[in-house]
Amino acid sequence: MNDNGAVIRKAVEWRGARLALATVVSTWGSAPRPRGSHMIVHEDGRFEGSISGGCVETDVLQRAAEVIAGRVGHVERYGVADGDAWEVGLPCGGEISVLVQSVGEAGFPTALFDRIEAESARGRALTLATDLTTGMTRESGVHDERADDFLNRYDPPRRLLIVGAVQIAQSLVPLAQAIGVTSVVIDPRGRFLTAERFPGVELDDRWPDDAIAARFPGESTAVVTLSHDIKIDDPALAAALSASTGYVAALGSRKSHAARLERLAAAGFSDHDLKRIDGPAGLDIGAIGAAEIALSICAGMVAGFNSNR
Repeated sequence: MNDNGAVIRKAVEWRGARLALATVVSTWGSAPRPRGSHMIVHEDGRFEGSISGGCVETDVLQRAAEVIAGRVGHVERYGVADGDAWEVGLPCGGEISVLVQSVGEAGFPTALFDRIEAESARGRALTLATDLTTGMTRESGVHDERADDFLNRYDPPRRLLIVGAVQIAQSLVPLAQAIGVTSVVIDPRGRFLTAERFPGVELDDRWPDDAIAARFPGESTAVVTLSHDIKIDDPALAAALSASTGYVAALGSRKSHAARLERLAAAGFSDHDLKRIDGPAGLDIGAIGAAEIALSICAGMVAGFNSNR
């Protein structure tokens, strides 16, 4: 999972300026950033993102300045092959190859940033193909792919749809935020769903099935039900299972979960669908209290997301 959201947003914000885009196109060993990671560079020297966690950014900034000045995009390889590794290399022991290309029709077309954002808004991923010889990027499938194309998949940002504005939700929101997952708290009960209890969090007071369906949940979305009210939780789970939701979990005892599965089966969901529900929600860490239960749910969500990669 590449966290390129900030780079995409900055590219849109900087539209009209001369820009260069650096991308990790291959890795070996203990590389600090995964394939597909981006760093975008403005003509005035500002930049957003990271391709090595700080090890080689200074050299990449120089290569980006050259591309902005008119040099053709090219691939640079960085590693620990010599004594200069601490100056321009990866002292962690890995190696990476980085493509530096212009932002524009001769490299990474500006319109592709808009396409990534549009697909993300619909909960869908977009795959782009880059010819590493020419440094030109296009939407995958527009032309026949070549064996040496670099393919980069842009998944929507990870989201957590929390159903039930209860105490556990108050602990779960900051934990999710700390790992880069945006939370939405959904609850039709107005006395529970208040800005005072969830400051700075997006709140949705619609019935959960409507609120979830409106957000087009996909592989990068988690739905967790916490309300203990079957009139609220069951419709939420039905909406989550009716989509390609990446992680679905429900709080409750094993006995209540068994009853929940019976109700959903009677509603027409298959055994395959029901096995997608993590119930009782979260990893079994012997959690006691709202904060520890929230931690177990957050860990279960990360495990669920990563198992889909």
